[in-house]
Amino acid sequence: MNVLPAHSDLSRVRLSGECDVTTIDQSLQDMPATARYARFSRRLRGMFIDWALTLVVVFGALIIASAMRNDDLSRFLGVAVVAIVVLYEPILVSRTGGTIGHHLTNLRVVDDDTGGNVSFLKAVARVVIKGVLGWYSFLSMAFTRRNQAIHDFVTGSTVQIRDLAKATPGQFVTERARAAPRPDMPSVARRIAVTLAYLLVTAVVYLGLEQWAVQSEAISMQCLDTDVCTTTENVLTWALGGGTLVALVACVVLGWLAKLPGARSA
Repeated sequence: MNVLPAHSDLSRVRLSGECDVTTIDQSLQDMPATARYARFSRRLRGMFIDWALTLVVVFGALIIASAMRNDDLSRFLGVAVVAIVVLYEPILVSRTGGTIGHHLTNLRVVDDDTGGNVSFLKAVARVVIKGVLGWYSFLSMAFTRRNQAIHDFVTGSTVQIRDLAKATPGQFVTERARAAPRPDMPSVARRIAVTLAYLLVTAVVYLGLEQWAVQSEAISMQCLDTDVCTTTENVLTWALGGGTLVALVACVVLGWLAKLPGARSA
């Protein structure tokens, strides 16, 4: 296991109270390459940069199309923007190891098998899984040993610090120790199956409560279809959606920890 050096090893405090930055940089350089998996906060910063760039491209194309008032140009710009948005991440990740957001935040997507860039197909799979799961894909970072989101884990990749000399210890973590196997712990397959069953039940309960709210006229169909709701309807809608979201997250967490009935540790 790779362990982050102690504070005393990372820095040398002079008599004046100032920190020896050279010593910190040298300590970081001496750390093994496998000990630099990006924290969620670092990855979030990179995603915000990519989102901002996407918005610039989209709104820039809209402004040009509106100014030129040319149907052929507008269609071309529309196709070009869609192509850029769809292929932006897969091409840059597979060719350069990361998007512009990754590069600006000193991050790199690494293939577990080769230690280099992921293939184009893996990069596409990462985007698809991330697009389908959204923020839920990042929940697994709290449980995986190398801070892997679901789209990382499924595609056999990790997100690491690109240049360790430019990083600080707060931007990454080392590989967590593998937990000792417990004889009373249900298998991973059983925990996943039971968790999926609870997620399905939660979704059915949500739909049932929504239908009951409509039939009792607590929430109107107009509110559900057009989002034109009264204050009471907004409160009920947010409460129902928020409660369901909390229940879904709880199912995932408790299922992995073997706390759900049906796949519970002794």
